Amino acid sequence: MISLGLFALIAVAGLALVDSVLGVQVRTATRLDSLSNVSRAMFVVSSDLEQIARGRVVSSGRDLIFTRVAPGFGGPPVEVRYTLAGGTLLRSIGGAPQRLLSGVTAARFRFEDGGWRETWPLSEETGEVWPRAVEMELAIEGRGTLRRVVALPARPEQAP
Repeated sequence: MISLGLFALIAVAGLALVDSVLGVQVRTATRLDSLSNVSRAMFVVSSDLEQIARGRVVSSGRDLIFTRVAPGFGGPPVEVRYTLAGGTLLRSIGGAPQRLLSGVTAARFRFEDGGWRETWPLSEETGEVWPRAVEMELAIEGRGTLRRVVALPARPEQAP
């Protein structure tokens, strides 16, 4: 009788331990998925900005519009737009929207040109001038604030 009681206690403790380990595994997998989604979104934004092409960079501080080199060689440049809609960071390329990252509560873009600016371009006369860098700041639900700064390539000189 005593041995059965001890065996039952050991079995209950073992089941509690297995349940705890499985719970940790599920939480870890969820966090890794979330981290993977954030990393992928930051890679896409950085890649787009690093492939900026001739044209204007336009932003009100809450969205970002620019032209990048088309994927693959020889294609025409395409317009890229980043906006926040319904808690999701959207990337529209060539007019086709893509969900980039969900759970975003706020998005802000700033521009470095001898100091950080909230909007771009500074004026209509400087509309074709690019900033030196673009900062994207995202408030992610339950994760805090993420900030990415991407230095833009030098703008090609226009032929006279």
